[in-house]
Amino acid sequence: MEIRVLSPDLAAKIAAGEVIERPASVVKELLENSIDACAKQIFIGIQGGGIDQIRVTDDGLGIPFDEVNLAFQHHATSKIATDDQLASIGTLGFRGEALPSIASVSRLNLLTRCQGSDVGCQAIRNWGFSGGVTPHGSRVGTSVTISDLFGNLPARRKFLKSPATEAAKIQDLVYRYALAYPEIKFQFESGGRTKMSTSGHGDWLEAIESVMGSATSNQMLYVSGEDSDSGYKIEGFTGAPSLNRANRNNITLLVNRRWIYSRSLTFAVDEAYHGLLPEKRFPICIFNLSIPLSEVDVNSHPTKREIRFHKESKIFSLLQRSIRSSLISDSPVPLIQSPNMERVSSGFSTSAYRPADIYNRTSYSGRYGKKCEIDSLAKPGIGHNGEDADSRNILDTARQVIPKLKVIGQIKLTYIVAEGPDGLYLVDQHAAHERILFDQITEKAAAKT
Repeated sequence: MEIRVLSPDLAAKIAAGEVIERPASVVKELLENSIDACAKQIFIGIQGGGIDQIRVTDDGLGIPFDEVNLAFQHHATSKIATDDQLASIGTLGFRGEALPSIASVSRLNLLTRCQGSDVGCQAIRNWGFSGGVTPHGSRVGTSVTISDLFGNLPARRKFLKSPATEAAKIQDLVYRYALAYPEIKFQFESGGRTKMSTSGHGDWLEAIESVMGSATSNQMLYVSGEDSDSGYKIEGFTGAPSLNRANRNNITLLVNRRWIYSRSLTFAVDEAYHGLLPEKRFPICIFNLSIPLSEVDVNSHPTKREIRFHKESKIFSLLQRSIRSSLISDSPVPLIQSPNMERVSSGFSTSAYRPADIYNRTSYSGRYGKKCEIDSLAKPGIGHNGEDADSRNILDTARQVIPKLKVIGQIKLTYIVAEGPDGLYLVDQHAAHERILFDQITEKAAAKT
């Protein structure tokens, strides 16, 4: 076979395939450029799942008129300039591949104006070919409109999913960045309808509420931790055990505010919740790990989603330990409703968060086949109608409302150990969970009849 040099156009299309996999990839690259440009407001609008059109507009620094053409050249970037900077990358983008890769597989229209400039400019690219740069009225910042994505690559375009699926991928991406940067005002529209809007006030819980709703944000627990030896820090929010989902899609991991995927760190989150969640259920959480830039390699994957750590075991331990500590100290154990008494709910140690209803059933089947009321704990010396406890089985004693409890640990992943005003309490979590499932099945069956 003859060896030949690929044409620049074909080489550009191949290179673009490593960076631009689908419409969400385009949005990711443009969002990262906007964040690196110190934008305070970012608008993202899509049509046809991003296949027909994508528009990302920001109020960032803009691109100088005489540098616009340079921005469309491969490996042209303002983020790094030396080998030393490559070893400690602090920006989201740095390779200089985003704009040229996007331009080679779409029709691109860029409007930009720098602060202090009297007029902006417009740059047009069609499948990588320049349409020129001309003066154009524009507000400060940059607006990029992408149309007909992969229109010149039918083989690539036919492998895209439906517009609804591609739109969902973009929506998930935008949500992650809105959570990562609560100080930036994000607005996301799909098909002309607003799907999300954040305030940009910098309140993390407020951003969580905008993305996930108040029912979720009210059950989030604050997590923080630090490894004094390495200088690693963690900060974020994690859901109470009652707040769980059927997959891990709601686990958001940030490293120096870069959204990443890490199987190891995701496993650390799973380990922190070990014994606190039903089988095959996973938490909702968002964490940012602050790590010295020199100890993270973000240049190991084309999409920059997977990164390498110098001391991954330390990060794993810090993450797992910090989450577990927060769950044990702050996760509520609500009081359970007695049939003849009004429910009294327990609270978080931090008054800003409302408690989650972890166990809300009135009874479960005891290990010995008798019915045990979980809204009470039997106390020696108290029986039905004032009878002495010796005259009746302890499992049949009068029901009482459990006082406020503080979870202090577990025994062999079977019993929850809690501290109350009267002393130590043990809750058989597996038996309680079995009864809860039984009651749910019973209720569903009764509703069908």
